[in-house]
Amino acid sequence: MRKEDKNSIIEQIAATVQEYGHFYLVDLTAMNAEKTSALRRACFKADINLMVIKNTLLEKALDSLEGDYSPLYSSLKGATAIMFSNVANAPAKLIKDMAKDGIPGLKAAYAEESFYIGANQLDALVSIKSKNEVIADIVALLQSPAKNVISALQSGGNTLHGVLKTLGER
Repeated sequence: MRKEDKNSIIEQIAATVQEYGHFYLVDLTAMNAEKTSALRRACFKADINLMVIKNTLLEKALDSLEGDYSPLYSSLKGATAIMFSNVANAPAKLIKDMAKDGIPGLKAAYAEESFYIGANQLDALVSIKSKNEVIADIVALLQSPAKNVISALQSGGNTLHGVLKTLGER
């Protein structure tokens, strides 16, 4: 491969890393063509961008970006695929659903500005909440006290009405 081609690929990878907020490094070495095609289709449906590239090109692309991605470099061994996503836990859920016999295997991930190294981090990545889920939880927590007050007032009014009605009938 010519140096110009490598440089353009490095720039493309760096632009993709900047475009998406989260990416996962996945091991696809033990997958056959049929399973790889199924993974690609599932990624497309889940709005995840899947790329298979050389480790050295990925390392150079990460070096060209602002920030320190060096914790991921130890995971760049063997065949590596990258899953890019705007939702932090979408690739983790997909990997967990597709993983039969440990294939595909998670090598590392960069999600929510944190590094997750190793396949044992998959459960932690699945449990990460997206921004919209966190906002929904906060709104529910803020509405809870108001709902309790309203229901207490309404139930008290019904109780008072029932007492008055009983007294009126006597």
